Amino acid sequence: MDRRWLVGRELRPDDELRLFCLPYSGGAAAVYRGWQDLLPDWISVYPLELPGRGSRMREAPFTRLPPLVEALADAFQTALDRPFALFGHSMGALIAFELARALRARGNPAPVHLFLSAKTAPGVPPTLPPIRSATDAEVVRHLRRLGGTPQVILENAELMELMVPILKADFSVVETYEHRRQAPLATPITVFGGAADEVAPPSTLERWREQAAAGCRLRVFPGDHFFLHSAAADVTAEIAHVLAAWRITRSPAVPDAVRR
Repeated sequence: MDRRWLVGRELRPDDELRLFCLPYSGGAAAVYRGWQDLLPDWISVYPLELPGRGSRMREAPFTRLPPLVEALADAFQTALDRPFALFGHSMGALIAFELARALRARGNPAPVHLFLSAKTAPGVPPTLPPIRSATDAEVVRHLRRLGGTPQVILENAELMELMVPILKADFSVVETYEHRRQAPLATPITVFGGAADEVAPPSTLERWREQAAAGCRLRVFPGDHFFLHSAAADVTAEIAHVLAAWRITRSPAVPDAVRR
């Protein structure tokens, strides 16, 4: 896999299970810093860096979902030699979902599990007005409303000058998305939501069940749209619990002491 997506890392050939993590709008791979310490060592965490941010700041960000998903599906062709799961938060959840469908269309191995966090189900009307064509000041006001962005960053004019174009590109990715009906995925899905999330309220998450032929679970945590941070320990514990069940099913004859 191209090291640019992996923040300069290499995939380890002996990984038992790879967890690829996709960020929310404006987020970078650093969003998932510390997750490896919160998860058991048999789960290898690989945060993905999208163009236009973090270590790929000099690259143009995508403004539409289809070419972004195709680029990721191309990159994944050399990462499918080991079992893997996908996690995405908000925009990242939409990317993860469409990536799973793109891999299926190519006849590639499917993720063992799909974790979709803080994203309304396909077909559910958006809860907030479009942002991609808003003024810079309106984007900043939107960020203040959502929370999750430190005040010191919002008040730093130079940082916001760098961030706003990336945010507008990401909002464009989400807001121009056109859901196309396909057969439900054979991959089990777990959906995470925040009890006080105004962007993706728990009531907008139920319809994800329509996309999961192998079952869909919904787990709601305390917090707003960025419960990913405030409830990181609980979110990762739930991921570990779900993947441990897959692990037992996959190799029931191997004692825990050997698999650890």
